[in-house]
Amino acid sequence: MNFPDKLKYTKDHEWAKLDGDVVVVGISDFAQHELGDIVFVELPAVGKKLAAGDTFGVAESVKTVSDLYSPVAGEVMEINAELETAPEKVNKDCYGAGWMVKIKPANKGDLDSLLSASSYKAVVSAGH
Repeated sequence: MNFPDKLKYTKDHEWAKLDGDVVVVGISDFAQHELGDIVFVELPAVGKKLAAGDTFGVAESVKTVSDLYSPVAGEVMEINAELETAPEKVNKDCYGAGWMVKIKPANKGDLDSLLSASSYKAVVSAGH
């Protein structure tokens, strides 16, 4: 499994990356692998305000439905609308074309409380 060092992670299997003034968010390689073939992604409206840990959407696969959690507090600035018609992008490229939302963080320091790639690997390994 792939866990890029440049990203931060949550125990709920989301990744986050600061890109200028926004935090790009998606689900990890582990999460998309566990879910299996993703057939539907529900994302929030642009402008929605989120607290860290709030549910921002849902990923539905052939096996299950999983809530998506915001790694940071802030406002949704953009969603990946391509996932509405091509949810499989999450399986094919979870760290690239499969990104889900861009959030303007209320506090960029929230990223410091997230897991590093090595810490996230330990969480994933402990679960198996």
